[in-house]
Amino acid sequence: MRLEGKVAIVSGGASGIGEATSRIFAAEGARVVIADVNDELGSALESDIRNDGGEAAYLNLDVTDEDQWRAVVAETVTRFGKLDIVVNGAGISAPGRPPTEQQTVEGWDAVMDVNAKGVFLGTKHAIAEMRRVGGGSIVNISSIYGNVGSKGGTAYHASKGACRAFSKAAAIQYADEKIRVNSVHPGFVDTPMTEGLHGQPGVREERIGKTPLGRLGVPEDIAYGILYLASDESRFVTGSELVIDGGMTAQ
Repeated sequence: MRLEGKVAIVSGGASGIGEATSRIFAAEGARVVIADVNDELGSALESDIRNDGGEAAYLNLDVTDEDQWRAVVAETVTRFGKLDIVVNGAGISAPGRPPTEQQTVEGWDAVMDVNAKGVFLGTKHAIAEMRRVGGGSIVNISSIYGNVGSKGGTAYHASKGACRAFSKAAAIQYADEKIRVNSVHPGFVDTPMTEGLHGQPGVREERIGKTPLGRLGVPEDIAYGILYLASDESRFVTGSELVIDGGMTAQ
């Protein structure tokens, strides 16, 4: 029960890494708000967690909308009394991962809105409630492609790099209030978001070949790292980046 008594919001919490995080948080004693735009998956996950004896609520959230963030935080506190943890996990990737000269402005803005603005808003609106309870943990999901480059996906790289740098700045700004902010940097993981890409000829094999541990990650591999940063076990950790990539960026 590593999160016993804690209340958490997980954005993008209905599928992929977010789903695994929501399930593990509930199993470890947290009361979890699953925040997502996929009502069907979110409601089903809420039911699953409750049927397994956990506490959870699903709330619809477009992470790019500040008013919706205000509403979700307020509803979380109304239902569960406080807010200790926010995981900013909602994310998208530009279709086709276009290089810079092929990236449209519209595609750039869409990716930056979810992956960078969404992280900013989730962090911003957690602070007052965490201050009220004497601290908290904010975990922002970046990527190895927030640390290094590749041949595609300029907008995705930029958004995840913004997440990384933003997390460090926020960590310093609120350290004296015991509000910790860290980023998590997954490598190649099988999720609904990467399903189409990993289904393209040769992509899965190429990515496994780049990963020293010899396989792609699964959502639970990342969720257990998020659990550590959310828990009091990491109480001396802030402004850090946790890379979970099977050794890919160690080369």
